Amino acid sequence: MAAMEPKVICVLLLVFTLALSTLAQGQSETCRVAPSQRKNCGFPGVSPTECAERGCCFDNTIPGFPWCFLPMAVIDNVPEDECEF
Repeated sequence: MAAMEPKVICVLLLVFTLALSTLAQGQSETCRVAPSQRKNCGFPGVSPTECAERGCCFDNTIPGFPWCFLPMAVIDNVPEDECEF
């Protein structure tokens, strides 16, 4: 029975991963924002938790740009006449 536990854990991890990827596909906002496009959402000394509570993104890896910033809207369906390709 002990040999079955790793299999169960793997199956649960797979299900969890698939569920998260499905949720991510339905998001209408993203935290992938160019540093120059970031709009400040926090205050000096804001923590990642406080930033998330405001519904904002946190990234302190780029000095000189806001660390707590508004997420950018994702455009899911661009009409064909607006597509440049």
